[in-house]
Amino acid sequence: MGLNFTFVGGQTFLNEEEKSDLKIRFIETQNQLNEYEQYNIEEAINWSLNQKFSLKQFLSEKFILRFHHKMFNKVWKWAGQYRKSNKNIGIDKTLIKNQVLMIIDDCLYQINNNIYKPDEIAIRFKHKLVSIHPFCNGNGRFSRIIADIIVSHFFDLSVFSWGQNEKNRRIKYLMALKLADNFKYDDLLKFARN
Repeated sequence: MGLNFTFVGGQTFLNEEEKSDLKIRFIETQNQLNEYEQYNIEEAINWSLNQKFSLKQFLSEKFILRFHHKMFNKVWKWAGQYRKSNKNIGIDKTLIKNQVLMIIDDCLYQINNNIYKPDEIAIRFKHKLVSIHPFCNGNGRFSRIIADIIVSHFFDLSVFSWGQNEKNRRIKYLMALKLADNFKYDDLLKFARN
C-alpha cells in the first residue's frame, strides 16, 4: 500500500495487514490519518453524550467493542475487533478477551462497593484497559474517553483534562502510565485532572 505512518514512543505499530484495512484509500500521511480518525472519534463522543445506558450496559464487553467501532469504523475495517497480532506493548492476543472481562468485573465491583474515589476508579480502569491494549490501534485515546464516560455519566463529574496545558505532555503521560504499572496511580490521577 505504500503508507508510511510515523509512530512515536508508546504508540502501537500496525503490521502491513492491519494497514491494508484502511478504508480511506487516499490517505497517505500521518497527518491525514490523524485528521480522519479525530473526526470519527468526535462523532463517537457526540453519540455517547446522547446515550442513556446503565452501568451494567456500559461496563460490558459488548459496549467496549461497540464504542471502539464507533470511534474508528469510518477509517479502519478492524474497528471494534480485538487485535489478532501481538504488539510492541500489551498482553498476548490470546489473553485479551478474558482480561477485558476481568477488568470489567473489577470495575463494577469497585463502583458498587465504593472501593476508591470516582476519579481513581476511572483511572484504574483506563490504565488496565490500555495495558491490555485490546485493539490494533487507538487504545490510549479509547481508554481515556472510556474514563471520561465513567466519571461524567456515572459520577456526574467533569471529564478529565488529560494534561491539556502540560509541557512535554506525552512524556509525562507515558511516565505516569509506567508508575501505574507498579500500582502507583498518583501521577496518573494528577495528570488526568491537571
